[in-house]
Amino acid sequence: MRIVADFHIHSKYARATSPMCDIKGLSQGAKIKGIDVMGTGDFTHPLYFNEIRSDLDKNECGFGGGGAEDKGSQGSGIFDYNGIKFLLSSEVSLTFELNGKNRRMHHILLAPSFDVVSQINDRLSKYGNLKEDGRPILSISSAALAEEIFSISEDCMIIPAHAWTPWFSVFGSKGGVDSIEEAFEDKAHKIHALETGLSSDPAMNWMLSSLDRYTLISNSDAHSLGKLGREANVFEMEKVSYKTLTDAIKTRKGFVKTYEFYPEEGKYHYDGHRKCNTILSPFESKAKNNLCPVCRKKVTVGVLHRVADLADRKPGYKPEGAVPFQYIVPLTIIISKALKKSETSVAVADEYSKIIRYFGTEFAVFEASESQLRLATSKEIADAIIKVNTGQIKWVPGYDGVFGELILDPHQPKKGGVDKMQKNLNDF
Repeated sequence: MRIVADFHIHSKYARATSPMCDIKGLSQGAKIKGIDVMGTGDFTHPLYFNEIRSDLDKNECGFGGGGAEDKGSQGSGIFDYNGIKFLLSSEVSLTFELNGKNRRMHHILLAPSFDVVSQINDRLSKYGNLKEDGRPILSISSAALAEEIFSISEDCMIIPAHAWTPWFSVFGSKGGVDSIEEAFEDKAHKIHALETGLSSDPAMNWMLSSLDRYTLISNSDAHSLGKLGREANVFEMEKVSYKTLTDAIKTRKGFVKTYEFYPEEGKYHYDGHRKCNTILSPFESKAKNNLCPVCRKKVTVGVLHRVADLADRKPGYKPEGAVPFQYIVPLTIIISKALKKSETSVAVADEYSKIIRYFGTEFAVFEASESQLRLATSKEIADAIIKVNTGQIKWVPGYDGVFGELILDPHQPKKGGVDKMQKNLNDF
């Protein structure tokens, strides 16, 4: 069966997150998006841990992948709520010193059971206040985190989150390193996957031969129900369990594809300085010594620039066995641009509801044929979805915390609009 999974989300206990982000709300949002398996998010937070244990523990699925009524073997690590399956997940924020520099990295944790999570929370409470935030700040290195987690259970997974984001990631320009080995030291062999993040895509990561050994996954990192599934993973498997899903990540067997943001839409794709409204391509930034031409301070070096610095391959290379990917743009953004109205407008909400009623889920829209799309909605919206699906669009790239802007008319003159990123990378 086909499974769409979003492993990295946040709960109402994380900063700047919707109060609807609890198990009940997440299950409702997942149904609209077409997500089959959700990460719980934030299992390190004591209050949320108690909530998810109360909501989910009694509904652990059997290995057949069914709900609580499934009488198969227990201990699958997958929990059913309102027809949506949940896997225990969290994100932690690490701050530590390595080789004389302060490093700041976010990592996703996946765990096979509530008992394991209890032990994880007990260990991690030594390194920071777990009550302070759904994504706790911990004074521990990535290597030491791996030591703690894998000493509890080898079935756990640690996945570097949004691996290229400047501020809090393994490769980030502001606090990262140049390799997984540098970050995780003698525990690097226990890392099997990386999360590409919204500002990079698999094709960019394929430019580093050192990353060939890692499976590239994509998740929403959502802080509200509307952002669920803006990136996701698609699997084909007979049985759904923690083991079958994590094995698929590790081996890539049954891993069909990822749904990806166009990386230009991510808010750290290009270099720039938000306060000065300065946006620079990596080529322009290098020519200016990474200085903002307005205030002469250092710009935030974005993901494209960082990839170019570390790449040892030209754009277009695809490693053998790499998981394919498909670009998507959140449907409300497409409708908003097609109608020339705000994403939060009543008109956009009405059209979104009509399309979801027709197709059933948002992911079904991205898999629909052109003829189906034209039957389901107006000409301008159908045209816009088709343009997104076929790549006939441009972007004003995101930079320094500002999301990229979609341009539906590729011939529309707009300052900052660019073609696909591969053309820019060839400048290096």
